[in-house]
Order: sequence, then structure tokens, then C-alpha cells
Amino acid sequence: MLMILFSPDTYVWALVTLMVLLSCGLRLLWRRLRRPLWRWLGLLLVGAGWYVLLYGTLVGFGRIEVRHVEYASADLPPAFDGYRILQFSDAHVGTYTGWREDILRRAVDTINAQQADLIVFTGDLQNKVPDEIEAHRQQLSRLKAPDGIISVLGNHDYTEYSDRSSFDKTADMGRTVSAQYEMGWHLLTNSWRRIRRDSASIFIAGMENDGEGRFPQKGKIQEALEGLSRRTFVVMLEHDPTSWRRKILPHSHCQLTLSGHTHGGQLEVLGLSPAMIRYREWGGMYYAGDRAMYVSKGLGGVIPIRFGTSPEITVITLRLRK
Repeated sequence: MLMILFSPDTYVWALVTLMVLLSCGLRLLWRRLRRPLWRWLGLLLVGAGWYVLLYGTLVGFGRIEVRHVEYASADLPPAFDGYRILQFSDAHVGTYTGWREDILRRAVDTINAQQADLIVFTGDLQNKVPDEIEAHRQQLSRLKAPDGIISVLGNHDYTEYSDRSSFDKTADMGRTVSAQYEMGWHLLTNSWRRIRRDSASIFIAGMENDGEGRFPQKGKIQEALEGLSRRTFVVMLEHDPTSWRRKILPHSHCQLTLSGHTHGGQLEVLGLSPAMIRYREWGGMYYAGDRAMYVSKGLGGVIPIRFGTSPEITVITLRLRK
């Protein structure tokens, strides 16, 4: 039950429901509350809630921020000192309908403007079905980087939230995968790709979604790293950050992991977010010794609202630690 209550896509529904209930409750209690102070406190609470909803949907959801972070490692080949990886996550492109289509266009323009060496996408491209990707294929196909676009699947990309038949879900899964290849993206499903600079290389590995509870747990870390020496520098792409401590840290040497999934709760006030209840690592850079994971707060969401945690595009610069 807690898994469902604190999953990223339920925070906002809970807030909407709460605001409606408070509004109705306040109307009923207004006549019964004798002290004006309690009346005005109730009115203030409801007003603040509706401000969050209105600002979050009309303004906050479209305020894209570019974050710049660095990760230093002694294992990085010198030729890759200063290499820039742009990460975006949780696009949920099915939400960009009507006037919100312009937000996705601006996001693509912003990503390209960073002129990163490599673009990576860490899952949840769609909400439910691949038709959503098809509607935005032209925009998504504009993404360009010298070393290409590499992606992995998120829990929403498995069509498990669709109410279609099992046969249609299987077909949809194939269409979701094919759409990414047709856009020129290199989808990693428990596999890796080599990036070269002269005679030096780093490796981008990608696991399928590996969550907890009701979320798909399809990540096979040994398969994703098959054939790679422990002397190599590996950036692991994994949608769900809970896999970092369960599988990636104890069963691999991956120096840097890039994840998403949490959306930063889509709500944050004074550094506090409902995502903190469910996730130990929910936004930003986390370290375990010399190894690290960056958790993107995501670009979009099933429900179009952001308050205190803007849609995020992250440029990660790799540095050689001497």
C-alpha cells in the first residue's frame, strides 16, 4: 500500500483531492467555527493549496532549468577529462498536449543548445502507450549530439499502465522500442556501448528498469556489463535509483550511475519533498566512497504540475581526479 501511495505519479492526485476536500470542508465549517482565527487559518490553508496547484500547472511545469554538475574519478581516461554528458529523464511526452507542446519544443532546443558530447535519456518516455511518442516524434528526432543519444526504459515504457489486451500490450512494447531506434536513439536493454577518443574508451551501460514492489524489476547487471573489465570506466544508466544500492554498488564497479524516476516529487518546499518519504536518493548527486549516482528530478510528469522543483536538464562534466 505504501508503495502505491508514495509512487511519483500519485503525489499530485493526493494534493488535488486534499484541496477539494478542504475547500468543501471549509465551506461546511465556516458557519460552525465561532472563532474568526480558525476561520481565517482554514481559508489561508485552502488558498495556499490552490496557489500551488495553479502556479504549478500554469507556470512551474514549463520553467525548465539547466543544472551543471561535475564528477571526478581517478579511473577516467585522460582523453575524457572535460567530457560532457547531458542527461534528461521522465519526459512523459503524452502530457505535452495543446499549449504544452511548446514546452517540449523548448526542452529540445535547450538540450541542443548545451552542445554536450553525448545525450542520455534515463527512462519514462511515454505515459502509457507508444502513440504518445509518435505524436512528438518530429520534435524528439531533432535531438543531436556528436556521440549520439543513448536511452534506457523506465517503468512507464513497459505499457503496464495501459488497459489494453495482453496481445496489444506486447505489440505496443515493440513499438515503444522501435520508435526510439527510428528517432536515431541507441536504446540499451541490459547492454553497453563504447565511446572512443583516439585509443581511449569509456563505456555507457544500460539496465532495464529495476524497481521495487509493483515496479518492473528487469535489470540484469551482469548481462549489462558482460565482457567489460573492472579496469574500465563505466557510466550506468538505470531508471530507478533504488537499484543503485541493491544491485549496482554491490555487484559492479560502475563509477557513475545516472537515474531518474522520482520527479523530485514534483513538489518541494524548503528542501522538503514527498519523494523523501519513499526514496533515500531522490534528487541530485549522491556518493558512496568514490562512486556516485546522480538522480534527475525529471523533465515532465503524468500530471502537469511542478512547484519548487523545476523540470530539469543536467549537464554532467567528467573530470580526471589526479
